[in-house]
Amino acid sequence: MAANGKNGKEVVIAVRDIVAGFGETNVLNHLDLNVYRGEVLGFVGGSGAGKSVLMRTIIGLVPKRHGTIEVFGVDMDGASDKERRAVERRWGVLFQQGALFSSLTVKENLQFPVREYLKLSQRLLDELAVAKLEMVGLSADVQDKFPSELSGGMTKRVALARALALDPEIVFLDEPTSGLDPIGAGDFDSLIATLQRTLGLTVFMVTHDLDSLHTVCDRIAVLADGKVIAQGTMETMLASEHPWLKAYFHGKRSRAVEQGAAAVHA
Repeated sequence: MAANGKNGKEVVIAVRDIVAGFGETNVLNHLDLNVYRGEVLGFVGGSGAGKSVLMRTIIGLVPKRHGTIEVFGVDMDGASDKERRAVERRWGVLFQQGALFSSLTVKENLQFPVREYLKLSQRLLDELAVAKLEMVGLSADVQDKFPSELSGGMTKRVALARALALDPEIVFLDEPTSGLDPIGAGDFDSLIATLQRTLGLTVFMVTHDLDSLHTVCDRIAVLADGKVIAQGTMETMLASEHPWLKAYFHGKRSRAVEQGAAAVHA
C-alpha cells in the first residue's frame, strides 16, 4: 500500500537514493523524489540533465545502480513478475517521438497493449480503439491510417490514446509538446489538463515547455547535477534565488519577461 508523504498526500511513486547512468557516467546521483496521487508533476532540467533517464528508470527501461523505486507501495526490485505486471498495467507512457509501431495501423497500435494484458473479442477491441481516439479528440476515420500518414500533432494524440488504452492511474509524458507549433502545443496542454481532471490521473511530465509548466502542472521538480535541487509550485520557482532557476524561469523566453515587456508597452 502506498504511503503518505509529510504533506499528508498519498505517494504513488517513491524514488529513493537512485543512481543510474551509462558506461562510467552517473546521470542520476542519489536522487530522491515523491510523486503524489492526482497531481501533474512537471519534471524539468537542462538538456542532457537526465530528465528522461529518470522516467525510463522508473518504468524499468534503464537499470538503476543503487536505490529503490516504489510504485503504488510496491518495491519494484522485490516484486514478482506477476506483481510487476500488475503495477505496469496501471501506468501508461507517451514517449517523446510517439514510438508508434510503423508497420501497424493506428487501431492496431492502440490495441497492442490491450492484447498483451486482456483477452477481449475483436469487436470490443475495435470499440475500445474508437473510444480512445475520441477521448483524445480524434475521429474514428483515423484508425486505419499508418503512423507515416499522420501529422506531428496527430501522432502525439494517437500515442496518448495508446498510453490510455488500459485506463491507467499514472501517465508518463516525455516532452509531450516537443515538435508542435504553439497552437498545437497549447491544445495538447488543454487536452492533458482535461484528461487529468476527468479521469483523476497522476501525470509525470518531463518537459522544458514553460507554457506547459504554467498552465498544466500543479508542482514542478527541478533536476541538476543528478539530483532534485528544488520542487514546489510555479510561485516557488519564480521566487527562488537559485542561479539556474532564475535563468530558467526569468530568462528571455519566460512569461515573467514577456509580461514585463507587455506592461512597458501598454
